[in-house]
Amino acid sequence: MAEYDSVSKDLIQTYPKDFIRLTLEQDDVKVLDILDTEQNTVETRHTDSLIRVHIAGKEALIHHEFQTTDDPSMPLRMAGYIIRAIEQHGLPVSSSVIYLRRNAGRRDPGYYILDFLGRRVLVEYTVIRLSEIEGQEIIDGGPSGLFPFVPLMKRPAGIDSEAWLRHCVDATNALRVDESIKVDFLGRLMILSGLEYDRSLINRILLQEGLMDAIMRESSFAQYIKQLGIEQGIEQGIEQGGRQRAIEDILEVLEIRFDLSDAHPLSSRIAAIDDLQRLKQLLRAAIQASNLEAFEQTLDA
Repeated sequence: MAEYDSVSKDLIQTYPKDFIRLTLEQDDVKVLDILDTEQNTVETRHTDSLIRVHIAGKEALIHHEFQTTDDPSMPLRMAGYIIRAIEQHGLPVSSSVIYLRRNAGRRDPGYYILDFLGRRVLVEYTVIRLSEIEGQEIIDGGPSGLFPFVPLMKRPAGIDSEAWLRHCVDATNALRVDESIKVDFLGRLMILSGLEYDRSLINRILLQEGLMDAIMRESSFAQYIKQLGIEQGIEQGIEQGGRQRAIEDILEVLEIRFDLSDAHPLSSRIAAIDDLQRLKQLLRAAIQASNLEAFEQTLDA
């Protein structure tokens, strides 16, 4: 799950106050520094995020870990991170683990405890499960580094998962921020949504909303998204639906992007192709081509 960790870490480093507000529910925090997360032990370890702040009249460290799955060793891991951070920096630590997947973290107690010979060691931390956070409240709060995580949050009653994903995409696209920030949010949302939604659905929504071109052209994650989001969606679609599914996907992309009609000569040429690998290549070209002529060049190659 390295791709989800990378996106999450980048967001928290770029928008640290938004995550501190989520985990501590406090606004009166001054961020002083984003610290190197390497912890020197016999085996070098890295925390996901370590932020030096000024809070409650003193300097402290705010520590976050992102987790996609259940891990029975999480309490011990968190205790180790916390104790090493105190030892290394000599500051108090407030620590949280943020569970990204809907069903993860339900059995995490939020503490590590050791009783031995009448002595007790207790290390506590906060457990945050995104699926328990009201996503609409984040949307209503305006621009925030948490926006790309909203599809993983609790959706309003009466809205199914696909409608919620579309709503999250529309809300992100409606943000009154610089276009580069908006596009990066959409790119990150696209990647993180893969924890909850089928890649082909994510790609289809972005194509139908006319957002895929901007993401591929402007997002700092463009190459990463091309490799991860698009190509995995292509692989899944072809594996699940075979030749006919691939042909339908190509024609749908070309219709959405370039208004290709069923009567266009390209449609019948595509429908006659039997080679799945060739269809896979053409679906990528349909998504990434700058115009219909560029796609036709790939078809003719």
